[in-house]
Amino acid sequence: MSALPRAPSADSATERQAMPDDQLMLAYAQGDAAAFDVLYARHEGGLFRFVKRLLGARLAAQADEVFQDTWVRIISARGSFSPQGATWRTWAFTIAHNLAMDRLRVSGREVALDAHSDDDSDPVPTLDRGVRGAMDAAAHPSAEELAFWRAAGRRLLACLDELPTDQRAAFLLHHEDGLTVEALAASLEIGFETVRSRLRYGLQKLRGCMARYLAVLEQRA
Repeated sequence: MSALPRAPSADSATERQAMPDDQLMLAYAQGDAAAFDVLYARHEGGLFRFVKRLLGARLAAQADEVFQDTWVRIISARGSFSPQGATWRTWAFTIAHNLAMDRLRVSGREVALDAHSDDDSDPVPTLDRGVRGAMDAAAHPSAEELAFWRAAGRRLLACLDELPTDQRAAFLLHHEDGLTVEALAASLEIGFETVRSRLRYGLQKLRGCMARYLAVLEQRA
């Protein structure tokens, strides 16, 4: 009878926690199941939030299924992952994006977008991080301030849901996950200017949708 596998030592568990995502994926592909556990714990929240926001309110009930399908794809593709290409996080979020977009296409919600714009301004920092950052920066926020930021957060989610699918996806991947415009274009296999246009259109609409809250932020600056 073969011996039962031993539990990892505290030292090896600590080492895994410090390992970059790419190394964890390679270790998992070589049979280290605990490396996958670290990856999952590290990115579970971000991936689920991304999927849920991309699907929007109408398909929110399907977020769990798309989220699970994403991890099934990640597990199935563990042998083909290469750190020479995109980072693990970009690779994983692209898988999630493609699965969510497939679900949106089936639902008939995908909207075709014009890929041209006369506005060449650079994208502004994400409003979502601005809301969360302002809340974190307040050491002792008043009840009124907390109510304001919570309302702003709810409004932002509603504004995101109103964006056309392609614009919402570009915004979330760029600002939520931190992908550069170049990485977005490569991952989604679309043109650089198309990505820039989607970001510009999306940000313009979000600015208009969030105008009331942005005016308050400008007054406080």
